[in-house]
Amino acid sequence: MLPNDADKSAYTRSDLKTMQAWPLAKKIRVSQLRIMEWYEKWGGQVYVSFSGGKDSTVLLDLARRVCEDIPGVFVDTGLEWPEIRAFVKSQENIIWLKPQMRFDEVIDTYGYPVISKDVSNRVYYAQKGSKGCLLDMQGMNKDGSVSPYKTALYGKYQYLIEAPFKIGAGCCRVMKKTPCKHFEKESGRKPIVGTMACESVSRTVSWLKHGCNAFDSARPISQPLSFWTEQDVLAYLKGTGAPYCSVYGDIVKEDGVWRTTGEQRTGCMFCAYGEHLEKSPNKFERMKLTHPKIYDYCIRDKGEGGLGMGRVLDYVGIPY
Repeated sequence: MLPNDADKSAYTRSDLKTMQAWPLAKKIRVSQLRIMEWYEKWGGQVYVSFSGGKDSTVLLDLARRVCEDIPGVFVDTGLEWPEIRAFVKSQENIIWLKPQMRFDEVIDTYGYPVISKDVSNRVYYAQKGSKGCLLDMQGMNKDGSVSPYKTALYGKYQYLIEAPFKIGAGCCRVMKKTPCKHFEKESGRKPIVGTMACESVSRTVSWLKHGCNAFDSARPISQPLSFWTEQDVLAYLKGTGAPYCSVYGDIVKEDGVWRTTGEQRTGCMFCAYGEHLEKSPNKFERMKLTHPKIYDYCIRDKGEGGLGMGRVLDYVGIPY
C-alpha cells in the first residue's frame, strides 16, 4: 500500500515507478481523489491552471467531473498558438490573466530562453559576472577542480556566455508564474497544475517530497497528474472523447504507442527550450509552413520590428 500525501517525505522512486505502471483507470481514480482532497482542504477556493495544452485539458476535464464549479485560469501571454487561444475561448468558466510585460520587453530585460531554464539561468548570471555561474559553465567546482557532472551539464554551452545578446530564464517567471501568484493572493484560491514527474528532475523531486498535494509548502500546490505519463494523457483524450485543441491534429496509435499527428507539445511559440534536441522539421521550421506571418515576426531582427529570434537560433545552431 502506498503512503498518503499527508505523510511527509514518504514517497520513493520505487513508489513512483509503481504508480506510473498503474492502468489508466486506477490513475484516474487516484488523481480525482487527490483533487477532491485539495478542494475540500481549501473549501472549494481552488483553481485549475489551464494553458489550453493537452495536459491541462485532461486536468480540467478530470477536475470538473468531480468538482463542477472549479474555474480554469489562463495566462494570455501573447505567445500561445492561435489555435490554443481559440480553444481556451471555447471553454466555460475560464478566468483570463495578463502579464505586466510583453515578450519583447522580457527578452530585452532578461534575455532569450535557449537550451533549458537551468542553462539559461546560469548563462544570465555568468553574463553578469557571477563567479559561481561562470565556474558552473566552465565545468568546475568552487575550488577550481574539474567537475565531470557540471562539464557534462553545462560545459558544452560555455560559448553562450559570449553571445551578442542576453540569455536568461526570466520569461516563465514574469509572463506565467507572477500573474498566477498575484491572482492567488487577490482571490485566495490555491492552484491545481498538470505537471508530471516524468517531465524533469525537479518535478520528480517535488513529488518525492510532497506527493501530489503539497499542503504545507510555502506556496501550496496540487499536482494530481504527477504519476501520469504523456501516453496516459493521450489515451485519456482518445478514450473519453474530451475535446482538445486542433493544433495537435488527430491522436493515433502506431506500434502500440499513442502520438498526435500535429504538434507534439505546444507551450510558448517563440521559446527555444529543447529545440536544439528536436529533429527536423523542428517547431520553427513547422511554424514557417503553418503560421508564416507569426514566423516572420519571430525571426525578423528587432531593429526591423521583429523579435530577433533568427540571430539567436543561428548562434545556437538551430535550423529554422
